[in-house]
Amino acid sequence: MAESLRGPQYEPKDALGRGVQGTLVVGSAGALMSAVQNSLAKQNVGAIGFITRTGSTIAVFAAMGGTYMFVKTAAANLRERDDSFNPAIGGFLAGAILGTRFRTLSAVFGYGAALGGLLGIFDYTGGRIGGIYRDATLDEVSRRGVIRETRRRPVEELVAAIGERPQVHALGYEERRRERLKEKYGILVPEA
Repeated sequence: MAESLRGPQYEPKDALGRGVQGTLVVGSAGALMSAVQNSLAKQNVGAIGFITRTGSTIAVFAAMGGTYMFVKTAAANLRERDDSFNPAIGGFLAGAILGTRFRTLSAVFGYGAALGGLLGIFDYTGGRIGGIYRDATLDEVSRRGVIRETRRRPVEELVAAIGERPQVHALGYEERRRERLKEKYGILVPEA
């Protein structure tokens, strides 16, 4: 009975595998950032300068990504819960790694708290930039089709609401236009 109150059983995940995956993915992004830094430098340091001159960017990004993914997964495994505290814990330690570049304890705690809070809140609000109220089972084409079906108005209703304009024509527009031009200017417009 106690198990049914706690919800579904937690399945442990591979923390080391996810840590390595995070290191590789975010380390690759760090290499890209380092290459951009190297290309924007005022002096020419050569192609290998993205490792020798700005290589610390690669190391910090790789350490942050690996630490975040490992700690997030390890915290979930230890707590046996998959909730918003796990990304917050991982984000705190990843932010602390970023703060070590500034060599002050306040930067370590500040960057850790900022990144941990940001990632915890992001996960708590659904983990999507698009919002928490979207149906995850619908793909984008189906979602837009539903929007078209529920929000599309008939042309007659639209014309009644806003009136006829050059871009909005109701049925019989061409006949009414011909009559208006004939009355106002005396011009006969042939039927198309």
